[in-house]
Amino acid sequence: MRVMPRVKICCIGSRDEAHLAIRHGADALGLVSAMPSGPGPIGEDVIADIVATVPPPIATFLLTCLTDADAIIDQQHRCGTNTLQLVDAVSINTYAKLRRALPGIGIVQVIHVRDHESVREACALAPQVDALLLDSGNPDLAVKELGGTGRVHDWSLSRRIVQACGRPVFLAGGLRADNIVAAVTSVCPFGVDLCSGVRSEDHLDEPKLAAFFAALPFSGVPA
Repeated sequence: MRVMPRVKICCIGSRDEAHLAIRHGADALGLVSAMPSGPGPIGEDVIADIVATVPPPIATFLLTCLTDADAIIDQQHRCGTNTLQLVDAVSINTYAKLRRALPGIGIVQVIHVRDHESVREACALAPQVDALLLDSGNPDLAVKELGGTGRVHDWSLSRRIVQACGRPVFLAGGLRADNIVAAVTSVCPFGVDLCSGVRSEDHLDEPKLAAFFAALPFSGVPA
């Protein structure tokens, strides 16, 4: 079976950027709250303002580095997104607390793919979430990298996660028009997620966005 991967455009900074991404075919928008490092953070008031203008069925992802369940719940209430993207590790009981408090809100866990341990981590956490997002950060640094690095990681590890975890998987990390065919062919993800590959000088770049969607291939669903 061959399907077009879902596309999430991250680091959306304004209503105009949101609607530009949607016009070109984005299925989901990433809205970055305060982070220890990386591009794209905007205020929670700006996130809420953007979300209020996004039509269904477009998904709105709140990227949060918070790890306390109550703090995440309060942040989602302020921002109003329909999906949470947890960019850092949380305790296992956090997922159940989020489910109880936020019925109907999607939960996506980021896995920073660095080595074979990342495959084990992804498979262990998959039953707790609606989807996984595979990125190229490093949460062990003194100043954590939790996304937006623009780096490509080892796609063979990502492919193993797609085959083994039993959940939809978004692939992130250095994706651009000139490598998206290789990425999708190698990994067969449910969706792809990009920020720097479609931005120039901190703005969503329409020619880059158009080139990306023109290059986006169909994906074979792995057995």
